[in-house]
Amino acid sequence: MTSGLWELVLTGTWTTVQLLVLSALLAAAVSFTVGIARTHRLRLVRFVAGFYTEVFRGTSALVMIFWVFFVLPLAFGWQLVPLWAGTLALGLTYGAYGSEIVRGALNSVDPAQREGAIALSFTPWQRMRLILLPQAVPEMVPPFSNLLVELLKGTALVSVMGMGDLAFSGNLVRLALQESAEIYTYVLLIYFVIAFLLTRLMRGLERRLKAGVAR
Repeated sequence: MTSGLWELVLTGTWTTVQLLVLSALLAAAVSFTVGIARTHRLRLVRFVAGFYTEVFRGTSALVMIFWVFFVLPLAFGWQLVPLWAGTLALGLTYGAYGSEIVRGALNSVDPAQREGAIALSFTPWQRMRLILLPQAVPEMVPPFSNLLVELLKGTALVSVMGMGDLAFSGNLVRLALQESAEIYTYVLLIYFVIAFLLTRLMRGLERRLKAGVAR
């Protein structure tokens, strides 16, 4: 490939990384907010959080991207740029999956821990912040690591909006060179390298969190 085509692929890689980081931050915020709400003592709060989770788990991420990019402008009269449309659609969708990880980890904490915190007159927020989350978060890291890799692969869906991510750029290079095997092999390798780095990072985070709990 020429230097210009390599630059196109690298630009697409950088766009994919940006989208991954932004949508992962949104998904994390949604995961903890909705996941904690799923354990709330009020039934209405649990119902609303559960309804959100079921809606976004039960719809296609690709269709959600179409909806955010094409339908929202018709409904509200403003158009999101592809980066923010992709971030919103992917963050809300994968956040719904992440909320189940948070809910499951919180419910796995020994009930005696909750009872002890109540006996000490901790407020619900203090129980969550000081007792439940420190024990639950290390258990969330492995499934969140898998979800993060799935989110990375899901970023390729934004190419349907004409966004110049790695998948879209790779396809442009393929069309320019009329060479599918070589180009898509490079694209696969780049995705693999990013996913490998993500899993290494998350494993390091898991070890640090578990060491902190042990101390």
